[in-house]
Amino acid sequence: MPDVLDATPYDALLLLSFGGPEGPDDVLPFLENVTRGRGIPKERLKEVGRHYFLFGGVSPINDQNRALLDALRKDFAEHGLDLPVYWGNRNWAPYLTDTLRDMVRDGRRRILVLATSAYASYSGCRQYRENLADALATLQAEGLELPKIDKLRHYFNHPGFVEPMIDGVVRSLADLPEDVRDGAHIAFTTHSIPTSAADTSGPVEEHGDGGAYVRQHLDVARLIADAVRERTGVDHPWQLVYQSRSGAPHIPWLEPDICDHLEERHAAGVPAVVMAPIGFVSDHMEVLYDLDTEARAKAEELGLPVRRSATVGADPRFAAAVRDLVLERAAGERGQEVAPCALGALGASHDLCPVGCCPARTPRPAAAGADSPYA
Repeated sequence: MPDVLDATPYDALLLLSFGGPEGPDDVLPFLENVTRGRGIPKERLKEVGRHYFLFGGVSPINDQNRALLDALRKDFAEHGLDLPVYWGNRNWAPYLTDTLRDMVRDGRRRILVLATSAYASYSGCRQYRENLADALATLQAEGLELPKIDKLRHYFNHPGFVEPMIDGVVRSLADLPEDVRDGAHIAFTTHSIPTSAADTSGPVEEHGDGGAYVRQHLDVARLIADAVRERTGVDHPWQLVYQSRSGAPHIPWLEPDICDHLEERHAAGVPAVVMAPIGFVSDHMEVLYDLDTEARAKAEELGLPVRRSATVGADPRFAAAVRDLVLERAAGERGQEVAPCALGALGASHDLCPVGCCPARTPRPAAAGADSPYA
């Protein structure tokens, strides 16, 4: 990146996230937002809602996004990058449409979007782009001038995302009892999605068994496992496993589930497991419940020592990575040659989602892609 931190043509960065309830009264309305249009009965939503009530009806994700906002603003200010940072959510306040409306009224015309999802998939990328298109359609109906919006590339293999996770796994291994530490296995976890969605994730040429979603996670897992071996001198066996399945039982989803994996590892005589949630940016509800509650309870039932490594969260290295991604994209938009920063075998992801990338079951307009109706 150049010495002068120039973000032009962009005049704002939007942190775009999932959102979560901030009190008991928010839980059911939040879940209704998440599942709108799917015909899920209220009783089922109440059952899911009990996960939140275990934590006082509060999801940690909003506070974690506030911490990330602070980290980004601090990093930008310390490095002389004059770029305001806004925040909008898909499913809870501050809502995306409201934030975009504020940005337009503040005079923002070229907006970069950082989604809190590092990998390619419908729910992790295109659905956010559909949300952006919906918000722009609302602003257009209100007679507001529409900004041009671009989305930062997938950052799953950026050093600022990978290196904090390496540290987390190393710390978790060191926290295990010495007599089981060297024999510990690593379970790299991510959100399970329908196999049909995985198979069509990423650009069309990457569709197939697991698609870009599985391929990207495997690349990150290898990077971390190799780095852990270099730092500790121990080659820990590892596997990519899944968590947080929420679909109908008859629909195939990515497997194995983390709890099934722990049972299998215990039966195979593995002395300990480190659970490394590489598919998540922060320690939100699915990490706290599915790993720290359910999976930990399963491990205790088995008598299997486990540790759970940290997600990236608001690590300063991640904030610096976002700065790097902003400058990279801005330079490219100005027509300059850039050398994207990426680790592993897959290289840097595309800047512009191509036609057919992570398609929806029912086609809907999506912004910030080659098929965007908003140029």
